[in-house]
Amino acid sequence: MQQKTRIRSPRIVAILTLSVFAACGGRQAANGGGGGAGGDVLALMNARGLSEQDVTAALKTYTPTGKHDEYYTFASGGHGGNLIVIGVPSMRILKYVGVFSPEPWQGYGYGDESGEVLRQGNRGGQTLTWADMHHPALSETAGDYDGKYIFVNDKCNPRVAVVDLSDFTTQQIVSSELIASEHGATFVTPDTDYVVETSQYPAPLGGVYAPIEQFDEKYRGAMIFWKFDKARGRIVPAESFAIELPPYMQDLADCGKKGSDGWVFCNSINTERAYGGILEGKPPLESGATQNDMDYLHCINWRGAEAIAKAGKTETIAGMRVIRMQTAIDEGLLAFVPEPKSPHGVDVTPDGTGIVVGGKLDTHTTLFDIQKIIAQMRAKQFVGKDPYGVPILDFKSSVFGQCEIGLGPLHTVFDDKGFAYTSVFIETVVAKWSLKDLVVVDKIDTHFNIGHLVSAEGDTVSPDGKYLIAMNKWALDRFAPVGPLLPQNFQLIDISGAKMQLLYDMPLPLGEPHNAQMIKAGKLKPIEVYKPIGTNPYTHDVDPSATVAGKERIERKADGVHVYMTAVRSHFSPDIVRVKQGDTVHLHVTSVEQAKDATHGLAIGGQNINVSLEPGKHCNIVFKVERAGVFPFYCTEFCSALHLEMAGYLLVEPK
Repeated sequence: MQQKTRIRSPRIVAILTLSVFAACGGRQAANGGGGGAGGDVLALMNARGLSEQDVTAALKTYTPTGKHDEYYTFASGGHGGNLIVIGVPSMRILKYVGVFSPEPWQGYGYGDESGEVLRQGNRGGQTLTWADMHHPALSETAGDYDGKYIFVNDKCNPRVAVVDLSDFTTQQIVSSELIASEHGATFVTPDTDYVVETSQYPAPLGGVYAPIEQFDEKYRGAMIFWKFDKARGRIVPAESFAIELPPYMQDLADCGKKGSDGWVFCNSINTERAYGGILEGKPPLESGATQNDMDYLHCINWRGAEAIAKAGKTETIAGMRVIRMQTAIDEGLLAFVPEPKSPHGVDVTPDGTGIVVGGKLDTHTTLFDIQKIIAQMRAKQFVGKDPYGVPILDFKSSVFGQCEIGLGPLHTVFDDKGFAYTSVFIETVVAKWSLKDLVVVDKIDTHFNIGHLVSAEGDTVSPDGKYLIAMNKWALDRFAPVGPLLPQNFQLIDISGAKMQLLYDMPLPLGEPHNAQMIKAGKLKPIEVYKPIGTNPYTHDVDPSATVAGKERIERKADGVHVYMTAVRSHFSPDIVRVKQGDTVHLHVTSVEQAKDATHGLAIGGQNINVSLEPGKHCNIVFKVERAGVFPFYCTEFCSALHLEMAGYLLVEPK
C-alpha cells in the first residue's frame, strides 16, 4: 500500500492548480474557502487524503464531458459471453456487445434475426446461451489493426464469432465438431486471411467416443484455420481447414508478421499426456502434467498448409478438411521446439523476428529467434522426434536468449521503444524489459494476480506505447465489499516514461474477462444511423420487407400474419394488431428516424419479444401467439416527451 503524502509545497500547489484549471476548462476544481483556487485545490486534496501522485493520475485519465477517448479497448466478457468496449484513458465502459449470449438492451436474441445468429452457435443439437470468451482479435491489414472487424472465441464450446465494427453487431458464429474445446483463439494472420482456433483439451476428433485409457492412441488436438472473406465480412467454412496435432494441451497462438509472415506459433502444456483419475488411484491432472522440464512450442507453416489443403491432401472429419499429422510431418509443415514448462504466453515481437514465451513455472521469459527456427526446419536439422514422429529442434539453437523476470511469467505486449511488458502472475507485477539487452528495467505492483495485459496496439507491427492495462483476476481490498464473489480489476498504467505509473482501478463485475486489444479510436469508422432507411443490420442492404412511411399495413398470408410497421417519435404504425390464437406473426418493423441517437425499442408483453430500433434500422420478428389475450407493446428506449404514449396493443382473439 502506498502512503499518502500531504501537499505542502506552494510550487506543487500552483502546478496542480494550473493542471486542474486546464483539465476543467479554467473553472475552479472546488468551491469554498481557502484563499482562491490554489487553496481550494489544497483543501480538497487534504480533505480526501490525496497525494500529488493521485492528482497527477487523475488528470491523466480525466476526460471532460464531450471529449472522446484516445483509444478503444475491446475486452472479453468471460462467462458473460459478450464483448466489453472500454474507452482509454477514461476507463469508461462504452458498450457491451452481445455475441454468444442474449443481450436484452440491444434486443440481441429476443425475436429478430439476431436469434438466427445465436442459433448458428448451437452444437450437437444443444441450445447454448452462455460462453467462456477469452481472446478478442481485431482484424489486421499488413500486421496493423484496420478497425473493421473483431473476432472472439468460446473456450468451453469451441466457437468463433465475427463482430462488424461499423455498427458493433455480431454477424456470424461458426463452430466445428472437430474439436471439443479450445483456448488458442482467436488470432488472425497479418492480412486476416485466416482466423486461427486451436484446441486445448485433447479429445477424439469429430466428437466420437473413445475410452480415456486410449488417450495416447485416439485423443488428438487440432489447429483450425477459418478462412475469412474481408469483402463479405464472413468466415467461409468450406474454404477452411485444420491440422491434426498430438494429444498435448495446445494453448495460445500468435502469427508471424513481416519476415515471419506465413508462420504461426502455438505453445502447449502436458507433454506428459496426463489425464487425471484421482478416484482410480492416479495423480491429479495438474500434478501429472507438470513432470517434464520442457513442453513444446508448435511451429507451423500455415502458407504451406494452405497449399496442401488446396491440393486436396486432406481427410474430411466432421465436415472439416483436416491435414493429418503424418502429412504435416511429411510435408515439413510442423516442428516442435522445447520451451519452459507450463508455458502460457506466446507473443511475436513487432518486427516479426522473435517469439516471447513465458513459462508459468519458470523465472524467465524466453525469446526465440524465428529465423533460426525456420532455417533449421528447412535444413531438417532435428535433434529427435516426439512419440508421434513430429521433429524436434534444438532449444539452444532456436533462442536469442532469456530474461530473468520473476516467478510466474505469463503474457507479453510491446511498446514503440524496444521494450516488452510481461505479466508475472505469482509475483503479481508487470515487468518492463529490454528486447535488445534482455534485462528488466522496471516493475510495477498490480492488485492482484495479474493474468493477461494489453498495451496500446501492443501486438501489431507498430505499437504505440503510452498505455497498458493490467487485467487482474482478484480485487481483494480495491473496491467496496459486494459479498464473496468479487469483480476483476483492470488497472490502467502509464508506460510513456521511464517508470511505469498506475493511473486507475476499474472493476469488471461480469464473468472473468481474460484478454483484450487496444486500438486507436481514429481507426474505427462506426456509422451513426442506418442508411438508407430500412437497412437490415445483418445484410447491410435495404430489407425486402422494409416498411415505407405511409404504406404500413397488415396482410394475412399462407405462413401467417405479416405486419408492416414503422416506428417514429412518438408512435408505432399500426398501433393495433389483430390476430387469432395460434397465428404465426411476422413483424416487419422499420425505424424511419434519421436523427443520431434517436433509438426506439419494441417490447411485447408475454411474448419474450424485445428489439432495439436504432435510426434507419429494419427488424424482422417472428413469433407464434399460443394463447388468447390482450398484450400491450411499447417503446423501451426513452425517445421523447411522449415516450410513454408510444405504445399499442396486440389483440389475440380466441380460436
